[in-house]
Amino acid sequence: MNEINYRNLKSVKAFTLVELIIVVAIVAVLAGAIFVAVDPARRLHEVRNARRSVDATTILDAVRKYQVDNEGDHYTEIAGMTVDLYYQIGTAAAGCGMTCYLNNTSGDCVDLSAIGSNYLASVPYDPKDGTVSLTTYAIKIDTNGAITVAACNSEGEGSGGDGTPPTITISR
Repeated sequence: MNEINYRNLKSVKAFTLVELIIVVAIVAVLAGAIFVAVDPARRLHEVRNARRSVDATTILDAVRKYQVDNEGDHYTEIAGMTVDLYYQIGTAAAGCGMTCYLNNTSGDCVDLSAIGSNYLASVPYDPKDGTVSLTTYAIKIDTNGAITVAACNSEGEGSGGDGTPPTITISR
């Protein structure tokens, strides 16, 4: 018959079930701590706010390039705006002021979609809740002719979107 050699079994090295459970518990605790430290929801808010800043700069650059190419004249939609009043950028016929929470916002939209692909291939819209008709970006012109482009609905960068949202405005 088969004889079991107990001396050979004692020399076999292996992990016990208790050791494996302890290792899995330690890995789980470390993974949880890293997940909390990284806070992916907060990172998403920060990324969307960075995108809003880039989009506002893109819009302002396009408007300024149009003005330079047209001997200082503003794009017709911008030239017809009331001074120091924000207009949401978009193609909607109504409801433009309702989704933009900036001070001094007009109820009218400014349509920049026909400005030309040389200046703006497509009008950017908010990465979270913007559409082509209501981009949730706004534009204003002041008495000196300076243009300001702003993000209407920036997000707080605290955990879960809490905290004071940053003001995202670009002026030139």
